[in-house]
Amino acid sequence: FIESGKISAKARDHGKKMIKEGASALEIAEAVENKMRELGGKPAFPVDISIDGLAAHASPGPEDKTILQKGQLVKLDLGAHVNGKVTDTAVTVEVGTNKWAKLIEAVEKSLENVEKLIKPGTEIREIGKVISETITSYGYKPIINLSGHGIGEFEVHTAPTIPNFDNGNKEKLKEGQTIAIEPFATVGVGQVKEGKGSGIYELMNDKPTRSAQVRKVLDYIKENFNTLPFSLRWINKLPNAKFALRTLEAEGIIHQFAELPEKSNGITSQAEHSYMVGHGKLT
Repeated sequence: FIESGKISAKARDHGKKMIKEGASALEIAEAVENKMRELGGKPAFPVDISIDGLAAHASPGPEDKTILQKGQLVKLDLGAHVNGKVTDTAVTVEVGTNKWAKLIEAVEKSLENVEKLIKPGTEIREIGKVISETITSYGYKPIINLSGHGIGEFEVHTAPTIPNFDNGNKEKLKEGQTIAIEPFATVGVGQVKEGKGSGIYELMNDKPTRSAQVRKVLDYIKENFNTLPFSLRWINKLPNAKFALRTLEAEGIIHQFAELPEKSNGITSQAEHSYMVGHGKLT
């Protein structure tokens, strides 16, 4: 987990520098994923580059033509794994202007304020309370149906859920738990909805499929990604990759995540770090 965290942090900082006017979202995503591999890890999920009112799960496809524009607010969300041990981190960057500096500061300050609470015995609701109070003190709303989460072995999202508001959960953090804290702030209504398919997939139900071609793709997914999310970009060179994904999704073997726009399309910021309870920040 410690090595994974170092790789995630370096890849995040590498990608952050690339977020500029005229940059290609696809090139940034691939550069960040390649940086993780160069450093001795692997991507734990496809890099997300979510812009403005898109809060999360916007990962460039293999033919994505998105070019970053001046004034956009870009969320870079990524994670590495080493031998399956996942860490998760995110940063928000404004492209070429300074209009949303306070919105970015609101989520970064939230993480700063909760860091002292990430220790054994802290009630989970206390973390959400501090995040909510910090974000609202800046005049924004936390996104209440997005949350932090546990991180594990070949699992990006595990228990416990770490809310961005006081949800009343009195469960206490335990020594050695690995968790990601993930505040989102918005000028909108403070909730996300499901949008179009993201092109991010996850193996959900390993069962037989009839087609030999589709089976080959499924075997590749199991061998290379285990239960971690993956992108069409990562298998696009396999024969009949698109057909195989459509078939596997229709048969309930894989699941495609939806993009998550803010309900009112309100501009949204995000920050995220991973922690090991009692041992400090990993990313």
